[in-house]
Amino acid sequence: MPNDHLTRRRFLCSAAAPLALHAASRRPNIIYMYADDLGYGDVSCYGAKRVNTPNIDRLAEAGMRFTNAHSPAATCTPSRYALMTGEYPFRKKGTGILPGNATLIVQPGRYTLPGMLKQAGYTTGAVGKWHLGLGERTPDWNGEIKPGPMEIGFDYSFIFPATGDRVPCVYVEGHRVVGLDPKDPILVDYQHKVGNEPTGKDNPELLRMHPSQGHDNTIVNGISRIGYMSGGKAARWVDEEMADVLTGKAVSFIEQHRAEPFFLYFATHDIHVPRVPNPRFVGKTPMGPRGDVIVELDWCLGQVMATLDRLGLANDTLFIFSSDNGPVLDDGYKDGAVEKAGDHKPAGPWRGGKGSIYDGGTRIPFIVRWPGKVKPGVSSALIGQVDMLASLADFTGQKLPAEAAPDSFDILPALLGRSGRGRDHIVEAAGTLGLIVGNWKVIQPRQGPAFSGGHVETGNGPEPQLYDVSTDPAEKNNVAAQHPDIVARLMARLDAIQKAGRTRPD
Repeated sequence: MPNDHLTRRRFLCSAAAPLALHAASRRPNIIYMYADDLGYGDVSCYGAKRVNTPNIDRLAEAGMRFTNAHSPAATCTPSRYALMTGEYPFRKKGTGILPGNATLIVQPGRYTLPGMLKQAGYTTGAVGKWHLGLGERTPDWNGEIKPGPMEIGFDYSFIFPATGDRVPCVYVEGHRVVGLDPKDPILVDYQHKVGNEPTGKDNPELLRMHPSQGHDNTIVNGISRIGYMSGGKAARWVDEEMADVLTGKAVSFIEQHRAEPFFLYFATHDIHVPRVPNPRFVGKTPMGPRGDVIVELDWCLGQVMATLDRLGLANDTLFIFSSDNGPVLDDGYKDGAVEKAGDHKPAGPWRGGKGSIYDGGTRIPFIVRWPGKVKPGVSSALIGQVDMLASLADFTGQKLPAEAAPDSFDILPALLGRSGRGRDHIVEAAGTLGLIVGNWKVIQPRQGPAFSGGHVETGNGPEPQLYDVSTDPAEKNNVAAQHPDIVARLMARLDAIQKAGRTRPD
């Protein structure tokens, strides 16, 4: 313990000088770019061979690339909830994958990542995928839509409500649907059909992309979605234009706030389904639409980097890039992702993927760049996205209230590459829970299907699982029977974590 304390003091002393010099002019900007369903092995700097991601690679070459970073959950909504609140999503009911007409699950007034940064003097903006719900009741898409991003700490927001495969297929800027014709009001329902719009189930002849499972409700742009929608035709997005529209809004936010410290949360649609790349990216990989939207995602990141360079802001910006969970091939549409994958391993060396308690579900790309402040390299420190609130509070000199961010650890030394140590443990969530402590990972028993979507291993099973991740990183050899004492100890700790309500050190 004394050595840890000394190490922390030395870090603070070494970090204080550059931060203090920076503060004399202005605080560094912060960009958190959040890809959707991008796997550890989906980018070339993490080992991909069948797709090239030169811009992501360039970010990694100039920054710190983490190999043991984890999303809070193996699916999208819970990961985003934990990122915003610093709380493990298993602690709050209703943080599963939300329908497109869900109410806001982050209580206004709660201490959040954007709220903390706004308090620290940052102008805050959210662009892209939201998927945390909107409104106190079922949203009125034809009127004022609140509370939402701007009620939990963002000064500006340009979002789409849920996912690309869920209605309503519209953008919301501030509190209103963009481009809505009041004479063509929007109706949305997830239980019953509304209006007389064709559906994928009843009118498959109208589809240009067919569902493989579900996804057979209202057709928008020749693609059937989850949920029913009518009206709002002038406001509906064009799938091929989504990357351009969202990236344009992100670039515009940077340009407009170049003279003041800003925090930009840029949550892309790519590489989530439906995978419909802009025509200029079609055919860029041998893997079909899924590979092509990885290239499109890389272009989006490149545009943000180019904007920082053009405005002379690159050296004044902490740039973090990651993904909300692990990868998935067939996620509801017949787009050739499985057939054209070849020897591509979207989860890299890890087992499982999106929806899996194995590491492929939460072990994600995570890159931090701050030129001149973060020394380029590779780190194996154990870190989690749930830690962003506490770490960026330290970064900006904010003191967390005692009740805030109950599971967020201050791992700033690791993020800035000044320490090889991160957390000592982390909890993963995918229906059941997993706990990593040192070289050991234990998985709680859970009844349920062994596969998700027919091909991704969920990790469900009737007995505890134990893996020595130092010798078995792919989690192939369950050694629970050989080490009942370790299983008992780790399961007791996981149970205590669940009951305690918080893990953040005082």
